[in-house]
Amino acid sequence: MSLTFHWFLPTSGDSRRIVGGGHGTPLSGSGADRPPDIGYLVQIARAAEQLGFTGALTPTGAWCEDAWLTTAMLTRHTERLKFLVAFRPGFLSPTLAAQMAATYQRQSGGRLLLNIVTGGESEEQRAYGDFLGKDERYARTAEFLHIVRALWRGERVDHEGAHLRVSGARLTRLPDPVPPVYFGGSSAAALPVAGQHCDVYLTWGEPPEQVAEKIGRVRALAAARGRRVRFGVRLHTISRDSSQAAWAEAARLLDGVDAQAVAAAQRGLARSESEGQRRMLALHGGSRDGLEIRPGLWAGIGLVRGGAGTALVGSHREVAGLIGEYHRAGVEEFVLSGYPHLEEAYWFGEGVLPLLRAEGLFVPPGRQGRAGSGSRGGESPGARAGAAAGVGGSTKE
Repeated sequence: MSLTFHWFLPTSGDSRRIVGGGHGTPLSGSGADRPPDIGYLVQIARAAEQLGFTGALTPTGAWCEDAWLTTAMLTRHTERLKFLVAFRPGFLSPTLAAQMAATYQRQSGGRLLLNIVTGGESEEQRAYGDFLGKDERYARTAEFLHIVRALWRGERVDHEGAHLRVSGARLTRLPDPVPPVYFGGSSAAALPVAGQHCDVYLTWGEPPEQVAEKIGRVRALAAARGRRVRFGVRLHTISRDSSQAAWAEAARLLDGVDAQAVAAAQRGLARSESEGQRRMLALHGGSRDGLEIRPGLWAGIGLVRGGAGTALVGSHREVAGLIGEYHRAGVEEFVLSGYPHLEEAYWFGEGVLPLLRAEGLFVPPGRQGRAGSGSRGGESPGARAGAAAGVGGSTKE
C-alpha cells in the first residue's frame, strides 16, 4: 500500500523564519512576513498538487484564517488536491457540520478531508463561547461524531446526550464520498474517541518508538470495536541535497529565534492543557541544547511554535529513511510542512518523493507522470519557487 503525503497551508502567515503561534503562544503569527492572502496560498496549493501530495492540512484557531472559507476558495484554483480542514466540533451544530461537509463534497468533487480538533486550551475555547472542561469536550466530540456519521448514512437522528441534543435531524442530500475523519489527541479522554470514531489517527512527531506505542494503544481500542484505523504523523521537514546543507538550514532557522521569543513561547506552552503539547515540550525542555532528539529528528521548531514542533532533517535519502522508520512503526500518512512552505514543498517533493517512489513506498495520486518529476534538488526548488512567486502572490524576502 502506498504511503500518503499531505502538505500544510500556513494560514497564519509564512516566512523564511519559524513562525510561532498556537497553544498559548502569541496569536499574531509571530515572525510571519508573507501574509496568508489567497494569492500566496494558491501558489502553495498548486505546488503541492503538482508535486504529488494528496492533500493539504489547514489549521484552526484564533491565530489563523478560517479553514472552511479559505479552502473553499482554494478549490476553485486547484484540480485534484484535497483539503484537510481542521475544525472544532463544539463551535458548530452537528447537523450543520454534516450539511456543510455534504455541500463541500458536491461543490469540490469530493475533495474534503475532516480533521476534528477537540480543543486543548480552555482560555481560547471560552473566547468562542465554549465553557466545557477538557474531558467534557472529548465526550461532546464523541456525541458529535455519532450524530454526524448517522446523518451521513442517511438516517433520521434523534439524540439527547449530556452535551448535544437534536430532534428529527436528517440530510436531504448525502455526501459522496463520505469524508474521512482525521482525529488527534493523546490524553486518556481522547484515545477512546479515536478508537470509536476516527478513520485516521494523527499524532505529532515524537520519535518513532513513542509513536509506535501510541499507535498500539489506539489500534487495540479500535479493534475492540471491530474497527481498523489508519495512522498519520504531523512533522516539519528540512531536506536538502546533502546532510550538511540541511543542518545548515536548521541552524539558520534557530539563529533567527531570539531568547526572549523562546522564553515567551515556552511560558505560554507550559500552560497548555494539551497532553500532546506536553509531550512535545518534554522532547526539548525549552533548551537550545540537544535539539536533535534522535538522529535526523530535530525539535528546534517547537521552541516557539505550538503543536507540531519536530522536523525531519537531512539529505533526501536520510529523510526518506526516517519516513521508512515511521512507516515500520505503523504510520501510513504524513502531514508535512516547512519554512517557507512554498520552497520546502519543492525540496521534499522533488528530493524525497522520487526516492520513496523508487522503493515502492509511494505512488503519486492523479497525474502520475507529473508528480515527483524533475530535479532532486540543486537549483530547481529555488528556481521553480521563485517563478511561482511571481504569480499573484504577496511574497517578501
